[in-house]
Amino acid sequence: MEIDSELIIDLLEALPEDKQKLAIEYIYTLVREWDPDFTKLTPREQKSIDEAREEMKNGEYVRLEDIDWDTE
Repeated sequence: MEIDSELIIDLLEALPEDKQKLAIEYIYTLVREWDPDFTKLTPREQKSIDEAREEMKNGEYVRLEDIDWDTE
C-alpha cells in the first residue's frame, strides 16, 4: 500500500492545533510499537540508501580531500 504523505500532512494541518498534537502523539506511539529502537528503515529510507550505494558503486561521490572546507 502506497501512502500519500502529502495527504496525511494536509489532513493533519486541517485539524486544530490541539488535535494536531494529539494526532502526532498517536502516530509516534504507533511508530514506537512497530520499531521501539528506531532501527527499521522506511521504504523511502531504504530507497535512498539503495540509490546512494548504487551511486558509490558507479563512482558518483566526492572524496573528502576534494572538499574545500574553508570556504563559506
